[in-house]
Amino acid sequence: MSGDEAELDPEAARLAALEAGRKLFAGECAFFFAAQRLDQLPPPELPEIAFAGRSNVGKSTLVNALTGRNTLARTSSQPGRTRQLNFFNLADRLVLVDMPGYGYAQAAKSVKEDWQGLMFEYLRGRPTLQRVVLLLDARIEVKESDLAVLGLLDRAAVPYLIVLTKADSVKPGVLAAKQAEVGALARKHPAAMMQAITTSSETGLGIAELRAELAALAA
Repeated sequence: MSGDEAELDPEAARLAALEAGRKLFAGECAFFFAAQRLDQLPPPELPEIAFAGRSNVGKSTLVNALTGRNTLARTSSQPGRTRQLNFFNLADRLVLVDMPGYGYAQAAKSVKEDWQGLMFEYLRGRPTLQRVVLLLDARIEVKESDLAVLGLLDRAAVPYLIVLTKADSVKPGVLAAKQAEVGALARKHPAAMMQAITTSSETGLGIAELRAELAALAA
């Protein structure tokens, strides 16, 4: 099939995007930098995708699932442990950035302030930042801290994609209601992409689709 024919065939285009995502995320991926201050950021070179979400929403687990590695991004049973921007080079084509979790009541005050300081400045001023992946837990209600970060992302004017995590732990009817709620929420925010993605790092639900979405932004 020619390129023109693929453009006219949505299913062929979808399959091609899934394959591009699979190939990219099958490539070598390695941690290469951590920053706790704006002046510590690595030079802006490759396109960057930042992963944000409440503490314990499953950011590190999702990054591991996307890359097919169990220990690439560190996971912790203690929420609020990630306190810096962690950068991962994916096949010299894309940089994945694991951001500190927000909204954890017992986190140090300085960590909460980071989201109004370092994190906002990174989001607003990073020239290579192509997308933020904002994770919401499918099992629980949208929190005030989630709404605050939605507003912060709008002000930073960075396009962001809402991704539901831990969908395997939710009954189908409840999950459908959550998807509708998140879709309505996205439509209220100018920087949010309209189509959210539902995922499960346990079953693999939505992982291929998210890979395809992010691969389209790679160098």
